[in-house]
Amino acid sequence: MKNKYWKDLVDNHLIGRTIVKAEWLNPKESERLFGWDCQPLELFLDNGTILTPSADDEGNNAGSLFTNIKHKQMGEITYPVFRESIK
Repeated sequence: MKNKYWKDLVDNHLIGRTIVKAEWLNPKESERLFGWDCQPLELFLDNGTILTPSADDEGNNAGSLFTNIKHKQMGEITYPVFRESIK
């Protein structure tokens, strides 16, 4: 069962981890690593894992992070993707 495979991966690699740093990927690294002209917010975990949101599972561009965090003026917060020219 494919779903069990992915569930086991999440359980083994992500459950119980702690976010130790969160920062937007800089434009040069975004281009170098992924060929993207957008910069996503990356989450760094205590075990060395880095989570980088992508627009899709083929890595076609950077992705935003939707949350259920409530903000008085904005409603639910979405951490955005930045577009900074690197050329």
